[in-house]
Amino acid sequence: MKPKHIFTKSLLLIFLLFNIACANAPFTDSGSDDKLSPPKETPKFKVETVAENLEVVWSIVFAPDKRIFFTERPGRIRVIEDGKLREKPLFVVSDVELSSETGLMGMTLHPDFAENRLLYFAYVYEMGGDKFVRVVRYKETGESLIEPKTIIEGISAAKYHAGTRLSFGPVDKKLYITTGDATKQKLAQDLNSINGKTLRLNDDGTIPEDNPFVGQKNARGEIWTYGHRNAQGIAWQPETNLMFQTEHGPSLIDGVSWFKKRSGGDEVNVVERGKNYGWDKISHLMTKEGMETPLVEYSPAVAPASAMFYKGDAFPAFKGNFFFGALKGEAIVRLVIDGRKITAQEFLLKKEYGRIREVAESPEGFIYFSTSNRDGRGDAAKTDDRILRIVPLEG
Repeated sequence: MKPKHIFTKSLLLIFLLFNIACANAPFTDSGSDDKLSPPKETPKFKVETVAENLEVVWSIVFAPDKRIFFTERPGRIRVIEDGKLREKPLFVVSDVELSSETGLMGMTLHPDFAENRLLYFAYVYEMGGDKFVRVVRYKETGESLIEPKTIIEGISAAKYHAGTRLSFGPVDKKLYITTGDATKQKLAQDLNSINGKTLRLNDDGTIPEDNPFVGQKNARGEIWTYGHRNAQGIAWQPETNLMFQTEHGPSLIDGVSWFKKRSGGDEVNVVERGKNYGWDKISHLMTKEGMETPLVEYSPAVAPASAMFYKGDAFPAFKGNFFFGALKGEAIVRLVIDGRKITAQEFLLKKEYGRIREVAESPEGFIYFSTSNRDGRGDAAKTDDRILRIVPLEG
């Protein structure tokens, strides 16, 4: 038999075996992004440059005093003050491990930051030849960070699927942390592992007594939800306080591309206490009893890297809309959502700025976003990477 025929038959066999394995998880096309119509109104806006010549800006947060903090993946926490970028970083993480998708990632401020000046961030470090994620807390002094405290560490990491988004819940004031599966797919379903999970902790790193798996044998008490592959966006819907997450889907399985109908699989989910979001048993829009199917999935992949609900007044037409930065999709994706139902969608700034990672709303109601064209997968412009903002176009 000719090698070409052997290769073709091997692909067909892989496809057959995969579909047999998914017999209890049938594919359905309901909820696919191609079913969504555009919004009725898109406000006029312009894009302004805030800072440039940066390197993979992963997270942007706004302090009550109008300073802007942001992380660069090589390990720098930097500050924009009075509209100008400080030349020197506020802080440099000395033991950050930078490789492919790892480095300094998510950052958030304590809900009472104005009083306690506590800042949290996540980064990958190396120990004994292995990679791990550590979440730490520092006190911000205006010129540096002091009084370090480890919130959680020892979260397995790899070159890919290291998470890690941080955010405080608006009602319970607990710290939520997304973790990747560290390319070990089975960990996402293992309740004795904190990989492929959403974690929920008190602000000092202790475990809340009302977490769903506290006291359960062979389960980690930090876990809030499980069955995640690599979620990198968290946002709470203003009207309902539901947690929404964006998650990277399995465009590749064991190095073999999925057939066209199932390529991609990026997700937007409503994430709720104790629920199983399916990975690695199901993905895309497959269904299985006891597992959650996403509100919408993207095939081919757009690579969602953030999440934000718009709450401001600068753009009335955006009020309550959900936004996320798309790396591979090279756009900001806008979703109009009614409760749990997505009713409309549009891709803003598509192909204009390259890979878009973070999106964040400023106190003035402007939408800030960062490019990620220097992450090894993009084509960097002369001034990349950049922080930019969307502001209303007068007249």
